[in-house]
Amino acid sequence: MRELGEQPEAVVPRTEWLTTSDGVTLRVRRFGQPFAPTVVCVHGFPDNSDLWNRVVPLLADRFQVVTYDVRGAGESTAPPRRAGYLIDQLVADLAAVVELVGADRPVHLLGHDWGSIQCWHGVTDDRLQGRIASFTSISGPNLDHAGYWMRSQLRPNLAALGQFLRQASSSLYIGFFVLPVLPELAVRKGILGRIIGRLVRAEYAPDGPAERFRVEAADAVHGLGLYRANMLSRLGRPKPRCTDVPVQVIAPDADRFVGTPLQTEVSRWAPRLRVRRLRGGHWLPRSRPAVVAEVAGEFFEEVDGALK
Repeated sequence: MRELGEQPEAVVPRTEWLTTSDGVTLRVRRFGQPFAPTVVCVHGFPDNSDLWNRVVPLLADRFQVVTYDVRGAGESTAPPRRAGYLIDQLVADLAAVVELVGADRPVHLLGHDWGSIQCWHGVTDDRLQGRIASFTSISGPNLDHAGYWMRSQLRPNLAALGQFLRQASSSLYIGFFVLPVLPELAVRKGILGRIIGRLVRAEYAPDGPAERFRVEAADAVHGLGLYRANMLSRLGRPKPRCTDVPVQVIAPDADRFVGTPLQTEVSRWAPRLRVRRLRGGHWLPRSRPAVVAEVAGEFFEEVDGALK
């Protein structure tokens, strides 16, 4: 989704271009204080880094805030093959961005949707060992954790089975996204954009300000590769992935796609876990940017204080 409004003058970015290990070019933007602690924000599907436009100004007065268009989105280029969207490659991109902007201290991660999925994989990966100060996740679980969680619900227990069925019904769209041809057709005919547009607009308070946006067809078509390259293999054959990084999960109570238990029942994998259940829907960085900035910023500052 691309915002149509102008960015505030106070947070005009410094733009850089980063070439990844497989030749994809990423657009990286830095905002705010260059010598302050760094926050790397990673967007999901079908967004680009403009997702964070209303969050960035609220953090940029006390952090260096970094956003980037993930491969295939926004101004970044797309890999030629599906393998270019494998989650290990996405983590290699994240590691390259962290190396570019992180200077000599660990950075904080803030991820939404597929951006959160990537960050979860990153904080449980040796390549980013010692490089991450904290991670705040919004509406995007680790895929391996999700695979284990779904298996754990398949037991003769009505409450667990109910949770499984609710999450399965919320995830039906994934089955559509991994089909050939039809999802691309839905994007190019504007059907997917209209559906997502209605869902996002429904999250705003009736009397509150709402931003204007549109789903970029190229971003959505490329982003389908995320589902096709990763979902079936990771959910079907999960591996134990743990981290000792401080993790904060922000779980919107009205997320249509990612249920609260799937996001929050991860303490066995992330023992330094904090859970914040907030009012709102899936696109919380759009509908409640001030709350996202406040809750994430407090966590970053708390972790930084403990590191001193």
